[in-house]
Amino acid sequence: MKTLKCDLCDVTAEGETFEDWMEALKPHYFTTHPEIISDPTKTKNDMENWIAENRIRFESTS
Repeated sequence: MKTLKCDLCDVTAEGETFEDWMEALKPHYFTTHPEIISDPTKTKNDMENWIAENRIRFESTS
């Protein structure tokens, strides 16, 4: 099980896999960072970049 901080603040989430971690982080994102979720300027490419960057962060965590 890995523990990794939110990319925007110090809250942590745990997961066995990156996908598990991302699912564990979703409730936090929706309540604490709703402006990111509902930002109309964010594109599918932005989301894909976020996933790629955070997958690297997750996989580099021991």
